[in-house]
Amino acid sequence: MVTELGLGAMDTPHSPEAAATVEAALDAGINFIDTARDYEGSEFLLGQVLRGRGGTDVYLASKTFRHTADGAQRDVDRSLSILGVDRIALYQLHDISTPEAWAEVMASDGALEGLQIAQYRGLIEHIGVSTHNTALAREIITSGAFSAVMLEYSAFFTETAPLIELAVEQDVGVIVMRPVGGSGRTSNMRRRLAEGYDGLLTPANLLRYVLSNPGVSIAIPGARYPSRIVENVATVASFEPMDEATKRALEAEAAAHFYD
Repeated sequence: MVTELGLGAMDTPHSPEAAATVEAALDAGINFIDTARDYEGSEFLLGQVLRGRGGTDVYLASKTFRHTADGAQRDVDRSLSILGVDRIALYQLHDISTPEAWAEVMASDGALEGLQIAQYRGLIEHIGVSTHNTALAREIITSGAFSAVMLEYSAFFTETAPLIELAVEQDVGVIVMRPVGGSGRTSNMRRRLAEGYDGLLTPANLLRYVLSNPGVSIAIPGARYPSRIVENVATVASFEPMDEATKRALEAEAAAHFYD
């Protein structure tokens, strides 16, 4: 079982308060952290923090960009070494967003086979996949090959809502990336808030929107500073599901202030 609020650690290393941010997440009870082999410095940061704490009860998720069995297995071995753990809870195929990538990882001697071997060896517990292709996601979810799928979903990006329903039907966990819209939009929202904006479009409401979908297993907003962790935890601690009228109003506000 994982907390509904996780930490997306892609950008965390690029902060002067990187270690403190991870510490704040763990101290707050967040027990799911997502990283990847190709997130610069991310696995190293997490490994340093976890070693400093003498280990902790946290579910780590990492990813491989490799499409071959050998490449995926090498990435798993490297992740284990850098993170300083004996097993990784979830290992994912990273950004399988084209038919060509899907064919490569699913082929004989493809990356899925490599992760299955790592799973058989006891090095990883579950296999997942992340994708930005909503059409391909349907095939991924119904393939029966994955325990979890990572999708973008927010008031800015509602197209994946039917896929979340499908994943629930298929007993596939749903990890939501960019639940508050991504770093660029978040920066713009915070600037507007500092200028006196008092409307619906806030990071807290965006997080509430995502967690109000009962099909969402976990949301993983990124964070570079401990203050962001504190804000997100406060939102979840006082969480009340968002009603449909407020959801529609928030979607309209997001569409009116769409930031790339």
